[in-house]
Amino acid sequence: MTMSPSLPAVPRADLPDVAHQRVPLARPLDWVGMEHIALPVRVADGQGGHLQVAASIDLSVNLANADARGIHMSRLYLQLQDGLAREAITPAGLRHVLQDSVASQAGLATSARLKIRYDALLQRKALESDYAGWKRYPVEIDATLVDGHLHLALAFSVEYSSTCPASAALSRQANAERFAGDFATEQGVSVTAVHDWLASERGLAATPHAQRSRASVRVELRPQFDELPLVALVDAIEAALGTPVQTAVKRVDEQAFARLNAENLMFCEDAARRVASVLSGDARVARYDATVAHYESLHPHDAVARVSGSND
Repeated sequence: MTMSPSLPAVPRADLPDVAHQRVPLARPLDWVGMEHIALPVRVADGQGGHLQVAASIDLSVNLANADARGIHMSRLYLQLQDGLAREAITPAGLRHVLQDSVASQAGLATSARLKIRYDALLQRKALESDYAGWKRYPVEIDATLVDGHLHLALAFSVEYSSTCPASAALSRQANAERFAGDFATEQGVSVTAVHDWLASERGLAATPHAQRSRASVRVELRPQFDELPLVALVDAIEAALGTPVQTAVKRVDEQAFARLNAENLMFCEDAARRVASVLSGDARVARYDATVAHYESLHPHDAVARVSGSND
C-alpha cells in the first residue's frame, strides 16, 4: 500500500482569537517579549572561524500601539529562530535580527531588544610546555535597536590570580630574618651555601597569600566595527593582569605561573587600574564599567574595586 505524503496543516478559521478584543486600560508598553529562550548561536572562535554554542536569549519589542492588546509572540519567536540560524553574532547580524523582529510585528512595534548569554570557550596554550586547554568565559550581549540606531553592550569575565603585595613584603622580611639567624655565626658565606639554603625548606619561612580573582567587564561598543571584540578584549585584559588562570599544565608551566605572580603583585585597586588601562585605550569602546574581585584567602570576605569611564 502506497502512503501519500502528508499535507501541511491548514489553519482553522473557526478558532477563537482574543488578540483583537477591546483593550482595557489601554496604553503603550515599553517592552514585551520572552526571556530564557534556549537556542544555538554562531560565535567567533578566536581563530578566524565560528563555533555553534548553546545560548539563553531574551527578546522583546515595544508595544507602540496603545490600542493593541498584545504583540505577535509566536511570530517573534519564529523570526528569532530563523534569524539566528542565518546570522552569526556580529554587529551587522544583530542589527538584521532586531530589524526583522520589529518587522514581524506588522506595525505594532518600533524598537527591539535582544540579550544573548552563553559561555565562550577559548583554547589557551600553557605558559612553557606544549599543553593547551579550554577556558570558559561567561558572556552577555545586549543589543537594542531604537529609531534605527543600534546600541551594543558586551559583558564578560576573566579569571586570574592575585598575590598580595603586603603579604609578599612580610614574607620577604620573614625569609630575611630566618637567613640572618641561620647564618649569624658564619663568616664569608659562599654562593653555594646560600643557594643550598634557599633551595631547602629553611629557605621558605613564609609565603604570600594569593587567590583566584575575577574581572567582570561591561563595555558599550561603537557599532561601526565588523566584529564583536570579545577575544581581543579578553586577550588584552589577561595580558595586562599578567596572571590569567591556566588549564593543562606541567611543572615547568606551574613554575612559570609562580614567577608571573611574583612579577605581578597586586591589590584589587591595582588590578582595576590595569583593566581600565586596556578599556580606556580601545577605539571600539565608547564606555566601560569593570569590577574586580579578589576572593581573599586571608579573610572570609572579598576585596573588590570598581572603575568606569568613557572614551569621548
